[in-house]
Amino acid sequence: MVSGAAHWDAAYSARAPETLPWANPGASETLPDVLSALAPGDPVLDAGGGASPLTAELLARGLGPVTVLDLSPRALDRARAALGDRAADVTWIAADLRRWTPDRDYALWHDRAVFHFMATEADRAAYVASLAAALRPGGQAVIATFAPDGPETCSGLPVTRYAPADLAATLERHRPGGFAPLSARRVIHTTPAGRAQSFQVSTFRRL
Repeated sequence: MVSGAAHWDAAYSARAPETLPWANPGASETLPDVLSALAPGDPVLDAGGGASPLTAELLARGLGPVTVLDLSPRALDRARAALGDRAADVTWIAADLRRWTPDRDYALWHDRAVFHFMATEADRAAYVASLAAALRPGGQAVIATFAPDGPETCSGLPVTRYAPADLAATLERHRPGGFAPLSARRVIHTTPAGRAQSFQVSTFRRL
């Protein structure tokens, strides 16, 4: 399950950002996929972006506009503080993406490690509905989840692990004909504690 904002606020408040298990300096794991999907001026949604460094990476390259959506106001506060004056160039949304209605469309949806917390079919259906509503036709979604040999839990919550084919089948089940898989690759994330975690990163095109 995703759990509520209180759970994630507590997680972000308990430790320094760079010591959190999902800390990802330089956004190196998904950044190549994001950059290959973007052109200057393309609007980006970082779904569950929290305190991710991706926004800083995109702003430094003159990409965006960037919108960061997260369940945790505490995570967004930390992200804004880290960006300093550049935070004013970002749209910040504190919301549960399962219940969120976008007010614009996006050329890129980026999700590093949110979808694997969608524990029920209802959660997954709501996520895919938001994805379909937010992503413009022809836009791309970069979705990273734990791979089949990845962890079974994260931040005290169970996760669902995916092979790329399983993720593609899940999107197809909830939005038939909505998304075409473009690429997938395996990556290893090393936590600040030195533990290796297996991820898959898949890119889809909105049809």
